[in-house]
Order: sequence, then C-alpha cells, then structure tokens
Amino acid sequence: MKSKNGKKNVIITAILMSLLAVVICLLFIPLFKNLKFGLDLQGGFEILYKVDSIDGSKMNSSKLTATYKTLSKRIDSLGVSEPEIILEGNDKIRVKLAGVTDPEQARTQLSTVATLSFRDTDDNLLMTSEVLKAGGAKVSQDSSGNPAVLLTVKDKDKFYEVTNKVKDYEKNMIVIWLDYNGMTDSFAKEGSLCGTSGSNCLSAATVSQGFASDVIIQGNFTEDEVNNLVDLINSGSLPSKLSEISSKTVGASFGDDTLQKTLIAGVIGVVLIGVILIAIYHFAGFVSTISMLLYTFLVFLVFWLVGGVLTLPGIAALVLGIGMSVDSNVITFVRIKEELYKGKSLPLAFKEGVKCSFSAILDSNLTTLIVAIIMFIFGESSIKGFATMLIITVIVTMFTMVFLTRILLNLFVKTDYFNDKTKLFIGVKKEDIPNVSKNEKVKKVPFTKVDFLKNRKLFAGVSVIIILVGAVTIGFCGLNLGIDYRAGSDITIATDKNLTKKQINGDLSELKLKSSDITIGDEETVIRIDSALDGDKVKEVNTYFEDKYDAKVNIGVVSNVVQRELIKNAILSVLLALVGIILYVSFRFKFSYAVSGVVALLHDVLIMIALFGIFNIEVSSMFIAALLAIIGYSINDTIVTFDRVREKLKEKDEENLSYDEFYDLCNTSIRETFGRTVNTTITTLIPVITLIILGSSEILSFNLAMLIGLIAGTYSTIFIATALFLTLEKKNLGKPKKVKRVYTDEFEEKKIKGINC
Repeated sequence: MKSKNGKKNVIITAILMSLLAVVICLLFIPLFKNLKFGLDLQGGFEILYKVDSIDGSKMNSSKLTATYKTLSKRIDSLGVSEPEIILEGNDKIRVKLAGVTDPEQARTQLSTVATLSFRDTDDNLLMTSEVLKAGGAKVSQDSSGNPAVLLTVKDKDKFYEVTNKVKDYEKNMIVIWLDYNGMTDSFAKEGSLCGTSGSNCLSAATVSQGFASDVIIQGNFTEDEVNNLVDLINSGSLPSKLSEISSKTVGASFGDDTLQKTLIAGVIGVVLIGVILIAIYHFAGFVSTISMLLYTFLVFLVFWLVGGVLTLPGIAALVLGIGMSVDSNVITFVRIKEELYKGKSLPLAFKEGVKCSFSAILDSNLTTLIVAIIMFIFGESSIKGFATMLIITVIVTMFTMVFLTRILLNLFVKTDYFNDKTKLFIGVKKEDIPNVSKNEKVKKVPFTKVDFLKNRKLFAGVSVIIILVGAVTIGFCGLNLGIDYRAGSDITIATDKNLTKKQINGDLSELKLKSSDITIGDEETVIRIDSALDGDKVKEVNTYFEDKYDAKVNIGVVSNVVQRELIKNAILSVLLALVGIILYVSFRFKFSYAVSGVVALLHDVLIMIALFGIFNIEVSSMFIAALLAIIGYSINDTIVTFDRVREKLKEKDEENLSYDEFYDLCNTSIRETFGRTVNTTITTLIPVITLIILGSSEILSFNLAMLIGLIAGTYSTIFIATALFLTLEKKNLGKPKKVKRVYTDEFEEKKIKGINC
C-alpha cells in the first residue's frame, strides 16, 4: 500500500474487515446448529458403570472392550444420534445419551445382561443361546396376531436332540429365560408369570415332538417390549456385570433453557469486550475485535472438526478463553503505547512493541496449556470437556489473536496514514509523544508515585486473615460439598410455582425419602439426599415432580466409589498443575521466579477455598475446573510482570545492583504492567459477570469461583508475587554470577605467589 493512498486503503481494508465480521456471524449460525450438544444442553441421560466379571475373576482389557462393543450395539438400537461411550480406568464405562427421552428404558436396555437359556420345569439347563443364530431375533406375531419374538436356530442338530428328549418328560415343557438367576428365579414360582412384563421367564412351551425349526417367544408382550427384547438379544449378552455408581438425568426443557441462557450471556460478554477494546485502543481495538470474532468462529470450527461435544463447561471455557485471548493483544498494545511515549515513530513503536511482547505472550499461553492438559488427563467427564475447549482456545489464540492481529495492524501501519494519528490508531495523543531530537522529556510512566511494594507486609497480612477466617469456618462448619464430592443424590426442580420446605418434605414422605438439605431459590429448588437413588427410584422421583408441579427436573446420583476417586483426582490435578508450572517457570526464568509464582498461586487457591467456606458456596467438580483455570490465568498474569523484571535486569549490572535499585526496578515493572493487568482482568471479568447474572445456575459455582479467583489473582500479581521475589532475591544481590568452568586439553599453568604471580 502506498502512503499517498493511505486513507483510501485504510477505508477499503476496514470495510472489508467489517464485511468479514458479517460473514463470520452468518457462517456461525449453521456451524453452531451442526455442533453436537451434551446432555446438559439438550437434555438426556448419563450413567457411570463399574464393570465386574460375571464369574468373579479379575477384570481385564479384553473383557472391558467386549463390554464396550456390546453397549455400543445396544445404544445403536436406542436411536440416539450422538452417544458417548467412554472407558475410564480399568473397570469403568461412562455412557452419555444426549436427547434420550426415556432414561429408564435406556438404563434397562444397557445394564441387562441378556443371557438367554433354555431350561426344563425343574430349572435344569438344557441349552444356551449358542444354539441360536447371532443377530437372528426378529419381531413377529403369534397365531393370534399378537407381538412375538422369532428366534432363528443355528445348531439344528443340537436343538432337535434336546426337544426330542423333552417330549418324553413327564412335564414336557421348555422354559426360555432371560438372565436366569438361580438364587431368585424358579419355574415353580414364576411359571404363571411367564411372558408378562417384569418377569425373567419369557416363555414356557409344551414339546410334543422333536423339532429344529425356528422358535417363537410369545406372551402378553406389548409391541415396544417385543422391540426392546429383539434389540437386547441381537446385541448379544454382556460379558460382564454392570453396577451403576453414578447417574445424571436432565430434562429436555431444562437443557434447552440452560443453552439459551448461556448463549445470551456469552454473546453479551463478547459484545462488551469488543466495546471496551475499541474505547481504550481505538482502531487497534477494532482490529482486535474482528480477530476475536474470527477466533470464536475458528474455535467452534476446530471443535466441530475434532468431533467435540459442546457442554456447559465447554461454553464456560470458551467465554473464559475469549477474555484470556484478548490479553495477548492487550500486552502488545500496551508495549506499543510505551514505545510511543518514549518518542518513537509509530512504525518503530509497532515493531518494538510486537517484538518485546512476544515472550510474555508465549510463556503465559504455554502455562495455561500445561494446566489444561493436566485437567484433560486427570479430570472427570465435565472437566475433560472444559479442558478440551481450553486447549483449543489456547492454540487458536496463538494464531488469530497473536499472528493475525499483528499482520492486519502491520498492513495499516505501513500505509503511513496513522503516523500522525496515533490517538485514532491506539489511543495515544500526539502531544504526549516527546520529540527526543529536541530533548523533550519522555512521558512519565502511569502510577509513578505509587509504591506497590511499600506496604507488602500489610497486603500479605490481609490475605493471611482471610485465609485464617476461612480455615476456622471450614473447620467448624465444613465445606458445602456438591454431589460430585459426597455420596448421595441431588434433585433440582425448576418450576413457576412457589414451593415451601414443608411442601417438599411432604412430597419426600410420599416418595419414602428423607432430605439432608433443601435450598429454595428464586428459580430452582435443590433437594439433597444422602443415599444414592437407584434407577427405579430416579424414574419415580422424576415423574412425581414433573406431574405434580409441571417442573423441569434434573437428578444427579453419585456413589461412594466415585466420590473417593473424584476427590483423589481433584487433589492430584491441582498438585500436578503447580509442579508443572514450577518446572516450566524454572526452565524459562529461574527458580526464585517459580517459587514466587507458585506461592502467589497457592494464595489464590486458598483465598478461593476460604471464601467458598465463609459464604457456604457449593464446591462441585466445576469448582476444581475453575481452580485449575485460575492457576493457569494467574500465572499468566504474574509471568507478564516477571517478564518485565527479567527484561530490566538484563539492562543492569546485576553484580553491582544495590537493594534500593532492585527495589525500584521491581516497583517500576509493576507500574509499567499495571494498566495491562487491570485491562486484562476487566475483559476477562466481563464474560464471567454476564454468565453469573444471565447464565445457567448449573455453572454458577464455576463462575463465582472464577470471579473470586480473577480478583485474587490480580491482587497476588500486583501485591504478592513480585514482593516475594524481591525478598527471595535480596540475599543474591551483589553476588557474582556463577561461571561454568570450561575444561580443555591444554595444560594450565599453576600460579605460585612470588614466582610467577
């Protein structure tokens, strides 16, 4: 672009970018509709099974895989479009069926072992299902036209041999059983119930002669029961026993409502971020906003291409990622403004700003990526969804918000149109740029008179008090643990009717249940039950509240087994995140930086836990996701300040640096990054606050944790981390750097005083 056509080229390019934004918005609609939604956004059923061998032998990978394949066949018969079957560890399988309308049918269809056996009236085994053709069951009719099941015989010789013997028995009958249990089932007790709903005895037929033709199972079956039975038989018997250890049921209307609220909150958050960027950074903010729209579109595109399932935690990670990705541009914009204030021209300030900001952006994004990977490896289902989206956002951030924004801005800078319009370009008034050739003074750094380190003991004391009050509160009252971290059941009821605790207790008495806690909110009522409800009870409770109050019902169940594992993984995830950050920061900076950064992170974690304890806010698995996200975000913040300290130290003679000089250097670093820290926190807080106000209650604890964590993280970045680094490095001031000795093959002359030295 030539400078004389600068204005024209700027206008044309800006129009093209605006059209790009419109196209992105138009393409976003069909892309979003084609995404796979999790059960929390469209309703459905999730269940976690513990898998055990039927014969009591040790579970192995081949049995687990065989069980996985059988479940896959059964899910196909349910007609669920986007099921998820996930192997967890060596003995667990998680099944997610988004959009399923009858959770109880799905539960029965999945967990029934479905072993067919042919027995006599004394319950002796005559034949197994091995005599039948695999997948040969069909829907048929009996002689009266009633629904029946037709079984295709494979081993005709065996079948003829057995029926030919049975015809001569005194009670010449063959009884067909489904999942016969010798402890509870017998023909003597259930013979009259054969062929009725709920009985394992499917059919009892009189045999008058040997035969090898196909077999019909007939009884008082409905058409749906026959279809389910055919699907069960054709999918094959389960090679393992499934024990339900946790489950979650979300009504379709509940999911739709959640999706709508979260999307509205997300859109408003993105719009507000764009407005603030343009208000602070003017034209550069406009370019950043276009990049943010493209970034959002690309994140969804990548998520769709990798077959991701969009869930509430995923949307939360995306909105958080938008706020964090803007940080990459804010860091660059702040550096460009600093260079302008030093009297440099716009092209030179842009070049230097881009160059100096890259290391801070790289380090901050890589630390977030480390935390996201740890979340993905050790987190449970919902946290994995959060981590997947966070990993994608970090990768896409480096492309769009770093490289693309810089390329676009560089095109505009090269037009020379903005050379004397720096206020329009990035919000720097022309009169604030000194003319260094005329010895004009460099503009002072904002907050020059603020001594951030002077009251470091006071700031640390405030944090200690909050943490101690939280510790005492938790010690006496305990944490308000969500269902993920305690065994039991949670029943969430959303209805327009005004409910009272007396009403709910009356309802629970009818259901023969007892609550440990009832919380009645403006929109939802949450009932806690200490016991884990079984499948039949879940269905009964769901139907009861839906029918009585026309309510949207969401039921979660967690057993002791899952509770212990979730707590273990939560602690492990946090510890590994901290270790990963120590190793990375030690490698990129040095150990004292790492120690200071991790102590600041522990401060943020403890403040979050303390305030959740003080205000009795529920701690769920999403709280752990927020905790890990804050660890990644806060170290991101701290690293930007540390990067500035490191940069300034390189300009000094460290061996001769006095404590006062080092103190001023650390203070100046905080001052110079203060504006960026505040602006980034605001842009990240905006989507979090909109999600708290307008979003779903399902992720309220996550958003509250993020709100507390963001404020605590900003506080620790400004007042804790650098202050601790100053204290740790105080003893090293004036010490010469260790020089690594280089060994050579040459002889070294020995020095002897008075002779050769």
